[in-house]
Amino acid sequence: MSGHEPVLDEAVLDAAFPAWQYSASSCCQVDVVSQPITYQEFFLTYLQQNRPCLFGSHVTSQWRSRREWVTQDGKPDWETLKQLFGHLTVPVADCKKVEYQAQPKQDMLMAQFLTYWQDLCTRGHPADKPSLYLKDWHFCRSCPDYGAYETPVYFQSDWLNEFWDQQYQGEDDYRFVYMGPKGSWTPFHADVFRSYSWSANVCGCKKWLLFPPGQEEQLRDTTGSLVYDVTSEELLDPVRYPHYSRDTRPLEVVQRAGEVMFVPCGWHHQVFNLEDTISINHNWVNSCNVHMMWGFLQSELSRVQQAISDCTDMEDWHGHCQVILKASSGMNYQEFVDFLSCIADRRLRDLQLWDKEGEGEHPSRHHHRLDLQRLYSVLCTVMADQDFQRVGLEVQSKADCLKMSLEKVHL
Repeated sequence: MSGHEPVLDEAVLDAAFPAWQYSASSCCQVDVVSQPITYQEFFLTYLQQNRPCLFGSHVTSQWRSRREWVTQDGKPDWETLKQLFGHLTVPVADCKKVEYQAQPKQDMLMAQFLTYWQDLCTRGHPADKPSLYLKDWHFCRSCPDYGAYETPVYFQSDWLNEFWDQQYQGEDDYRFVYMGPKGSWTPFHADVFRSYSWSANVCGCKKWLLFPPGQEEQLRDTTGSLVYDVTSEELLDPVRYPHYSRDTRPLEVVQRAGEVMFVPCGWHHQVFNLEDTISINHNWVNSCNVHMMWGFLQSELSRVQQAISDCTDMEDWHGHCQVILKASSGMNYQEFVDFLSCIADRRLRDLQLWDKEGEGEHPSRHHHRLDLQRLYSVLCTVMADQDFQRVGLEVQSKADCLKMSLEKVHL
């Protein structure tokens, strides 16, 4: 399936835009997709409904990384990894330390990290040793020609990396490799921009604790901060966590070698490596969750405005809020319009080209039209926002031009 393009039929164009909101989900289990399904089945059942699922190992069976990075007994092949990547510098977190509600990171040579990991494994993972976890390594940026994997077709409608590839020319992206020993873990969080994520185990085993949107509110302390570790006994303190209930239980998923976890937007989660594990992870946004991305930016701007509310008399206060929003959240309103424009421009060009060349029934045509419908919907929402109306005239003019371009297409 990974070599195919995501294709939708015309029926999806008649569906009303889903009413996304952060409310408790009715999802009570995580489906296991053990046999190939079509992209449209995934789109309608999981993307549109914002439901998690676990794909079987058939999705990754042809990956080069699964052949070359793993020994015959299913363990990380440290020697091969050293030969291939030992000279590279990678980001490594210490899972036994906490700084500012996060695991502190340091840069380390891959060869040094692999030597640590191999020694830890040989000694039986002693508890008195550091638990180092290679995290958020931009592998495709470091090794653009290696071809460790192919993005499965289900996740190829990826606006976030499409935009980042064009905007930053390969200097940044949301494609990562993780490598960690048994016992390493990632604290409780939701993904950047309220994006989707997919995570494929090249080898090893993970346990996921998944909380549907809205349930995280029961896991905040009296200051509004999320708990760092959802398995911690500190949640039992009713003074600090007055909204917590023992009935606040996650969906638990055990992900084994070759399997791929799909995490919908707004689902907070915590992840443990039950074995020595290597995984490949992407964050991504598309027509199904772009409204949630915009909602996230709105809420983050509100936080910024509240934090510097005592400075409202400063010159261009709203402009300063946008600068802080970009620094704290990775994107501001201007860049969000750039993002929408980038995604729309390519699809508008494709439709124009297909019409010119007589390819009116191109397989991607319906998907492009759906993308443009939803781009137009979120753009109208952006332009009606009072804070957006306070950004510079240049940004508003760009949004106006994009809106007119979209209106010329019979969506």
